[in-house]
Amino acid sequence: MNEVGAAYLADTGFEADLEEELRRAGRRIARWHGQLALTAEPPIPAAWSLDTWTAPQFIEVGSIKTAASALRAIQRNWSLYGVLHHRRAALIQDALPPVKAKPLVFPERAPTSHLGAWTLIEPGLMLASATKTSPFVNGQVAFVEDKEGPPSRAYLKLWEGFTRLGVHPEPGQVCMDLGACPGGWTWVIAKLGAQCLAIDKAPLDPGVVAMPGVSVRQESAFGLEPAKEQMVDWLLSDIICYPARLLGLVKRWMEAGKARNYLCTIKFQGATDHDVMAEFAAIPGARLFHASHNKHEVTFARLERDIP
Repeated sequence: MNEVGAAYLADTGFEADLEEELRRAGRRIARWHGQLALTAEPPIPAAWSLDTWTAPQFIEVGSIKTAASALRAIQRNWSLYGVLHHRRAALIQDALPPVKAKPLVFPERAPTSHLGAWTLIEPGLMLASATKTSPFVNGQVAFVEDKEGPPSRAYLKLWEGFTRLGVHPEPGQVCMDLGACPGGWTWVIAKLGAQCLAIDKAPLDPGVVAMPGVSVRQESAFGLEPAKEQMVDWLLSDIICYPARLLGLVKRWMEAGKARNYLCTIKFQGATDHDVMAEFAAIPGARLFHASHNKHEVTFARLERDIP
C-alpha cells in the first residue's frame, strides 16, 4: 500500500475547491476516502480543509479488539471519521475512551486536550493520525446557539472565527463592523462588552442598535477614508461583495495603519476566485480558513501579534 503524507478533510460540497487549492500548491490527491483527500506529500496549510491529518499512517487490524488496542497504544483520545463499514467502525470507537464533544458556550475556548483521528479504509485496514490541525471532531465547531438575541445566524461564523483564533475583542476595545446590517456581528461585539461602530447604508435591527456600546453610521463601507478614521482594535467585515473589491478595501486600511486586527469574510459569487485567495494569503500574518459555519466563502484574519 502507498504511504500517505497528509489527509485533508473537505466540507460537504467543497471537495473541488480543496482539490484545486492543493493542485495549485503542487499537491496531487492520490485518492478520496469520502471527503478525506489523501496525498503522498507532507501537510501544508489549506484553507478549504476543515481538518488536516498531519501524521497519517496505515494500521492493519484483525479484529475490533486489536484495532482499539492499536489506537490506545499510540494515545488516549481519538475521533472517528466514518465513511465505510459503519457498524465495525462504531464498535471500535466504542472500545476507545470516550471523547467529550459538547457544544461550546461562547466565548468558551476551544478544547486543549490532544485529539487524533482515524477511519476504516477496509474492514482490516485503518488510517489513523495522532495529530491534526483542528481540536474539534472532524473540524466541526458546535455552539450552544442563541435563538433569540441575534438578528441573523451570521453570528455563528464570527463566534467560530474568534474560537479558531483563540482571541476575541475585550471590554475597552473598539471595533468597526463594515456592512453590519442586520447586525449579527455587531451583536456579538456588544455582548463581549467591546465598543462597536457599525457601518452600513441600510438600517440595523433596532434591538442591536439599542445595545450598550453600539453606535451606527449609515454610510457605505467603501466610501470611508481609512486615514481619517479613528484607530480600531478590530476591523470586521461580512460584506457581500466581489473578493477583489474586499481585497482593495482591506489593503487601504492596512496602508493607513488604522486597524490592529482583521477578520473578514471573503464571499464568492459564482466560481471560487483562487487567485484573489492567494493574494489574501500572501499578506504577512494572514490566516485563511473555511469555517464549518461558512457557506461558499472563507474567513481572512490577521492578528497584530502574528505580523512578522
